[in-house]
Amino acid sequence: MASSPDGKYEKILKAAIDVIPEKGLDKTSISDIVKKAGVAQGTFYLYFSSKKALIPAIADNLLTITLEGIKGKIQTEENFWDVLEVVIDETFNVTDAHKDVIVLCYSGLAIDYSMEKWESIYQPYYSWLEDIIDNAIKNNQIISDINVKWTARMIINLIENSAERFFISHEQDDTLEVFKGEIFNFLKRALFRT
Repeated sequence: MASSPDGKYEKILKAAIDVIPEKGLDKTSISDIVKKAGVAQGTFYLYFSSKKALIPAIADNLLTITLEGIKGKIQTEENFWDVLEVVIDETFNVTDAHKDVIVLCYSGLAIDYSMEKWESIYQPYYSWLEDIIDNAIKNNQIISDINVKWTARMIINLIENSAERFFISHEQDDTLEVFKGEIFNFLKRALFRT
């Protein structure tokens, strides 16, 4: 994520995250964003080429929030299954808190950006989980005959998709804890070393 020494990038990004879900991307003007941010309109263009250029920055910001939240709640040599529970909890927390922005990111990235852009935004998260999985394999906590790269992606995608189904699509057949428990149990059945 880019930043600026004077904090203007962060102010613009936060203002966009606040304003765009209220009005929608099309109806939100750059004037609305800079007014909320308390910066000049020209300052916007120092950091973003257009309003649509905010979308990948917002998505990157949400992933940064998620990953920092996860890292803040785990110890360095924690058991894989404890880390997985934190990943599930934090993903659900961020999805619940930012569901309007997540919908915006999906629509904006699907329309205007390639899968390569999406993958580059996710790369730090994928790499982090790949390291966690590698350590779990070395410590005999999970099965070893897996493709670590694709397993990391599938775990993240499954957890995010499940959180979005619960909070955005409102597929709430069970309580939140039951829903999260099912995801955890599914992954444990898939990866547990017997």
